Amino acid sequence: MSDDPFDLPRVARHADPVVTTSEPVTQELVSAEGERHFPCPTCGSDLRFSPDTGVMSCDHCGHSEAIDAQAPHPVRELDFAAAIDQLLPAQDVQETRTTQCPNCGAQVAFSDDVHARECPFCATPVVVSTGLHRQIKPRGLLPFKLAEDAAKEAMTDWLGKLWFAPNGLAEYARKGRKMQGIYVPYWTFDAQTHSDYTGQRGDDYYTSHSVVRNGKRETVRKRHTRWSRRSGRVARFFDDVLVLASHSLPRKYTQALEPWDLAALEPYIPEYLAGFRAESYTVEIKEGYAQARSAMDAMILRDVRFDIGGDRQRVEQVTTRVSDVTFKHILLPVWLAAYKYRGKTYRFVVNGRTGTIQGERPYSAWKIAFAVVAGAILAAVVGYFIAQNQ
Repeated sequence: MSDDPFDLPRVARHADPVVTTSEPVTQELVSAEGERHFPCPTCGSDLRFSPDTGVMSCDHCGHSEAIDAQAPHPVRELDFAAAIDQLLPAQDVQETRTTQCPNCGAQVAFSDDVHARECPFCATPVVVSTGLHRQIKPRGLLPFKLAEDAAKEAMTDWLGKLWFAPNGLAEYARKGRKMQGIYVPYWTFDAQTHSDYTGQRGDDYYTSHSVVRNGKRETVRKRHTRWSRRSGRVARFFDDVLVLASHSLPRKYTQALEPWDLAALEPYIPEYLAGFRAESYTVEIKEGYAQARSAMDAMILRDVRFDIGGDRQRVEQVTTRVSDVTFKHILLPVWLAAYKYRGKTYRFVVNGRTGTIQGERPYSAWKIAFAVVAGAILAAVVGYFIAQNQ
């Protein structure tokens, strides 16, 4: 069993993730659309952060301003135990007015004078709920590096390679409809672990035997395994174990956007959000830590097998002690296209740093039926000519 100081139930080896059922916590958002607004000092229009130049610029008059890199709060780790006990300093938490999308689960922010809007993740109408939500502020982010036109080109190319995609779906990208630049919430966890294990090491050896096959005598080798008891200890420091803190996007798609260059994290500065949206997190920190522990357990199990050595391993028990657990709430940039086509919602996500794309693969029933009929006709034609030649 595990000596985990944070009272998450574990089993002796590679435990399943713990699922919590408490209410979601949310993250800082400002406008009714979830955007930060910075008026242009020249014309009054909104300044927007430009991924191409790394500065805030005005689309109306061309005025630009550099972002002050001296953040008031550097990218630093926070104490996990203090967060669980709700003892974080006041500057690390805040309250926002949000509600959860009934379709995809995203936390949608509202300003005080707005009571309904469209979910940016799935285009579902959302009506605000009452009350405020306590949240942990983000400590860092990766600024967008890929502009919208480059993200749109990546999506268009991807759709163009899908033979069975509906024509209307591919046309959506070609018409140049606007994509949403969204900062997606993540947790990162650091922890020191020490694990004691017991198990067995298997060393293979071979013996030769003479057998008769098809009237011929052959020599074959048979594998055997010699098992011996083993026990020991492995230690590993985990740095920035990444956990998606949102239910609004399918995890298999966001995982496909990895890896993220977390070494390039910038301190959280609101100016980076100018012109973009940011989602509130719906995976609470305790649930996020449980997912991180599951990933840590898998890595520890690999370390144990390596330490046992031999050709095969039997791991009987692993007892892990966890200490010095810290975390960060960070935002990672994703370009998102979400729209409905014939009653179904399709979403495509693009890594705002690298251009890696993933999404729901659309299929056209007419194209598939046509391909099946065409294949049957081709097979019949080929069969006819083969019969004629015979």
